Order: sequence, then structure tokens, then C-alpha cells
Amino acid sequence: HYPLRRQRQMCIRDRNKGEKMNPELLEDVVRQVLSEMKLESSKMVDIYNYGIFDSVDDAINASEIAQRQLFECSVQKRNEYVNAIRQIILKKDNLEMMSRDAVEETGIGRYEDKILKNKLAAEKTPGMEDLITRAVSGQDGLTLEEYCPFGVIGSITPTTNPTETFISNSISMIVGGNTVVFSPHPRAKNTSIRLVKLMNKALEQAGAPRNLISMVKEPSIENTNLMMNHPKIKMLVATGGPAIVKTVLSSGKKAIGAGAGNPPVVVDETADIEKAAKDIVAGSSFDNNVPCIAEKEVFAVESICDQLIYHMKKNGAYEITSYEMIEKLDKLVSQENGKPNTDFVGKSAKYILEKLGINVDDSIRLIICRTNKDHHLVQEEMLMPILPIVSVSDVDVAIEYAYEAEHRNRHTAIMHSRNVEKLSKMAKKLEATIFVKNAPSYAGIGVGGEGYTTFTIAGPTGEGLTSPKSFCRVRRCTISDSFSIR
Repeated sequence: HYPLRRQRQMCIRDRNKGEKMNPELLEDVVRQVLSEMKLESSKMVDIYNYGIFDSVDDAINASEIAQRQLFECSVQKRNEYVNAIRQIILKKDNLEMMSRDAVEETGIGRYEDKILKNKLAAEKTPGMEDLITRAVSGQDGLTLEEYCPFGVIGSITPTTNPTETFISNSISMIVGGNTVVFSPHPRAKNTSIRLVKLMNKALEQAGAPRNLISMVKEPSIENTNLMMNHPKIKMLVATGGPAIVKTVLSSGKKAIGAGAGNPPVVVDETADIEKAAKDIVAGSSFDNNVPCIAEKEVFAVESICDQLIYHMKKNGAYEITSYEMIEKLDKLVSQENGKPNTDFVGKSAKYILEKLGINVDDSIRLIICRTNKDHHLVQEEMLMPILPIVSVSDVDVAIEYAYEAEHRNRHTAIMHSRNVEKLSKMAKKLEATIFVKNAPSYAGIGVGGEGYTTFTIAGPTGEGLTSPKSFCRVRRCTISDSFSIR
């Protein structure tokens, strides 16, 4: 750049002499400086790929640097950063893009419901208000207990909720002072990459450190294992099936496991049957039944079972009545080992029925059928809009059968009843993390129900509905004989 330096020197010499600078020369210098700045800027964009890395080591090392910088930021500043995430997600075009991407890439769920879930994650995941300082004062002085970050968190996310889990966990982890390295399901790779870049761009514009959120560009089991065993990962969070939860719990690190459920529904003779039917169809068909909280089987008191099914069919359910067809359905959607056939997980009721040779219109959102309590469709969590219904003699039997079908996952249970005594009995019996009364299951995560939301519901490790404080350490600071002013 010798000619440019020479021109600058001439401008400086003319200025120092008090002489008027040559306008053409000055314009040329400015033009070249701007050109250089543009070139350098483009190089920086190429180097910084908004949190997407070639290797696990690179992602975690960058995340560690970012976490040290984030730790120097106040909680209020971190809250500003996560609000930038909320704002970018809630833009209509972005909501539609990520929801469409998730359905098209994974082949799972319903576009309209994905929009609602992504919006829910952005709006109702808690921020700094969750990180409440506890103070104890007395004659011996003052003690403070505060929620402080763990550091770099490794988060394993499922194919069923690929974007929602990213959004909710990113908000909760960052406001707590952590950075996060995501390990998404490979079937959600492209969707995840776009979302990580989108959130990091919003964070950068808000003045946040780079790489608060990161992932490798090629997710795999091998890369997940490398992440889990990396010494710079201070906490692991797994949202998925029993196998991955068991793996993180045996890692030797602090771990949060959000495992499987098989949420039962009990309906007794005191319930508003028409409303119960509508609520059950709405909850069980939501996002084609992939949410872990969604209704998976129904135990209805015999005296109202026919009425319940009648109203369910009026609200978008299709009943299969033939025993042979029920068994054909079960065989179609199950693997030989009894686990769900992944080709049908999250597919629509219409799609599944077509494979059985049954054509229905788009108003049909749920397949229902009568079975016994030991049927495979009752006992196995299928993650499809298929809802078996078991008729029972009374509510006490229904609660007992629900307890058996839930398999002690202690995840979610739903009951439709006006009998407070029986509602209390079921709540105590199942010990579910979420117990929904007289509403669709999704009321338990803030859709038409009070309270915050999350898509990492940690039953196995006991955190329940995770929030920012779930991803923090409690640290104590004590000063003796001072600052008690009462």
C-alpha cells in the first residue's frame, strides 16, 4: 500500500504547513481507505461464521472465551442480550422460516404448531427475574446467596423440538451467565445452523460477546461424545430419550436430564365430557403428538366412554373400530422391538391413515381406538397422533391403570374431573412433574395456562420445568458482624 501511504503523508504535510489540501487527493485517499475498510470487514465476516465451527474443540474453545467475557457483564446486560434473541425470533418472517425448516428437514410435526411453540419459547422463557438473590441478616452479619454461572454448557437437543429447545435453552443459559455448545440431532442439522447464526447475529448487534451460542457444522454421535467428555464442558443438558439421558448422567459431570414420558389421561363421570373430548383431541394432536407432555393414552370411566368418543369424533378424531385394523395400525407404526417406527414419528393422522388405505380430509387430526390396558399402543410412547382409549369400571381403577402406563417416569399426567378428592389422589399417586386438570396437556407449559415455559422438562434429575436458575450454581457470600441494620 505504498502509494496510499504516500498520499496520506502528503495530506498531513499540507495540513501541517497550513496549506489548503488538494481536494482531489483527499477524495482519492478517502475512497481508498473506505475500500480497505470494506475489504477488511468482508474478511472478518468470512472468519467469523456466527458460532458454526468445523470441530468440537474449536466450538468449545471459542465458547470458553465468550463465557469469560459474558461473566464480566451484569445480569441486566445479559438480560438485554437475551431480549435481542426474543426480538429476532418473534419477527414474523423468522418464525415462519424456522418452523417450516424444522418440519421440512425432519419430517416431523405440524408447521402451524411449530410457529406457536417457537413463539412460546421466545415469549415465556424466563429472564433475569428468575435469578432471585437470597439475603439473610441478623446479629452475626449478612449472608447473600446468588445464582452464578457454571461456565460452558453442552446441550443435546432432539429432532422433535429442534428450534424450540435451542431458543428456550439459549435464553435461560445466557441470562445465567453461561455459554452453550449445542449438539443437535443430525436430522435437524441445517435448521439448527440457520437458527444459531440468526441468534448470534442478533446478539452481536446487541453488543454481546461473539460465540455465546455455538455448534459444529456436522453433528454426529462421535461429536456428541467428544463434547460430553471435553474437560471445558462444565454441565451437560440432555433433552431426549432414555438412552441419551442415561449417558449424560454417567458422564461424571453435573447433568440435567429431560427424559421420556407416556402421559396418561383419566376422565371420570363428573367431568364436562364435551370439553374434555375437545381438550384431549387438541392436546394429543398438537404438533402431531411429538411433545413429551402430550396425551398418549386415555382411561375413561365406562359410563361416559361412549359419550367421550362421540365428542372426540366431532372435534377431529377418527375412530378405528376393527380389531384387525387396530393390529394392522400397530404393526405399521412399530418396529420389531416394539419401539416407534421413526418413519411415522410426528407424521399427521391423515398420512398414517392413508398408509392403511383410509382416506380422510385435513380436518382429521387424531386417530383413536378402543384397546385394553396392556395393549402395546397404551404401554409404549409412540410420539404419533394415535390415542388408545381404555374403558374402566370406575375412577379408582382408571388412576391405577394410569399409574402403570406412565411407568414411573413422573413426567406428565392429565385428568378431567370435578371431584377434588380424586384429582388429589391422582396427583399424589403419579407424582408427575406436570399435572394438568381439565385442560389440554399444553396448558402445563404455558399455552392457555399460567406459568413460564420450557422445552427441557427434567423429570429424571428433578429440576422439573427448567429455567435460568436450573443452569446456575448457588454461591454464598458472608460478611460477619456488619450490614445488619435492623
